[in-house]
Amino acid sequence: MTSLFEHFRLIQPGWLLLLLPALVLLILRRGRGAEAAVTFPNLAVLVSLGSRVRHLAWNIGIPLAFASIVFAVIAMSRPVWRNEYQNRTASGIDIMIAFDVSLSMDIDDFIDRGQQVKRIDVAKEVVDQFISRRTDDRVGLVAFAGRPVSVSPITLDHQWLRMGLGNLQLNTEQDNGTVKDQGTAIGSALAASAIRLDSREAKSKIIVLLTDGASNSGKISPIEAAEHAKTLGIKIYTVAIGTKEGRVSRGIQRFPRQEFDLPTLKKIAVLTGGENYWAQDLNQLQSTFQTIDNLEKTETKTQTVTDDKELFPWFVGISLALALTAAAAGVVKPSPAS
Repeated sequence: MTSLFEHFRLIQPGWLLLLLPALVLLILRRGRGAEAAVTFPNLAVLVSLGSRVRHLAWNIGIPLAFASIVFAVIAMSRPVWRNEYQNRTASGIDIMIAFDVSLSMDIDDFIDRGQQVKRIDVAKEVVDQFISRRTDDRVGLVAFAGRPVSVSPITLDHQWLRMGLGNLQLNTEQDNGTVKDQGTAIGSALAASAIRLDSREAKSKIIVLLTDGASNSGKISPIEAAEHAKTLGIKIYTVAIGTKEGRVSRGIQRFPRQEFDLPTLKKIAVLTGGENYWAQDLNQLQSTFQTIDNLEKTETKTQTVTDDKELFPWFVGISLALALTAAAAGVVKPSPAS
């Protein structure tokens, strides 16, 4: 029944008004006629004068004729079975996410639902939400510590991408991290991301760099990588994550310190036409990625294609069949003479 309401349409429903006079005629036909001119006190004497009157023509013929009119009027209203298809095109944006998995991302200086949580955990959650909102964009992921490692190519398969994001791990004592090399190679991560974007033909290409440290590894400096990205028409958004008080444990650094290099991150963003952010709590991090989401809008165009299948021949056929059946009923079982 739901499918009927979704697909059945009348292109010219105004013809349905013809059902009103047809209904009036039906009511008048069933009304009581004029009083008889001659009355008989007893009808028993008339029984022998003729055979018993048959009412089958009225009981069947008239309803069939009326039904025939109904189907004929519906046929005149052009009934169709309509299927609608959405043709959606998007001028998507190609996005590379450079995600820091150095050991400092193990610092638990964020609060979520009253609990202390690690930087990498809140970063993975917020980036996952960001990816889920970019349904029409191709997104790739590069993880980096002492060197960059490709986690996912630029793809529209966001389920695969988000699975790779969820599997990111730090290189702890078990040596099972996504990147085995220690350090923070921001320049190399930007260069690797830019290379993957260079082969694309998107109208807009951006890199989102998420890090909590200063560059201390790699063969290319962050500024050199940013200049190279600029020549390729790539915009870089830099996101520093972490609080001023956050420190790694002494098991990682003998003299723990905070390694933010905010001036360099800001210069990278300004050089490429992007923006620089510093998220010191979960709300700021969520707001940062929401801002990036709003700044980099994807243009989408939706076109509805309508496919109508004409149904009036069926209604015409049913109307004719009912009319012929009504006529046959009147011939075989004639109505009483008036």
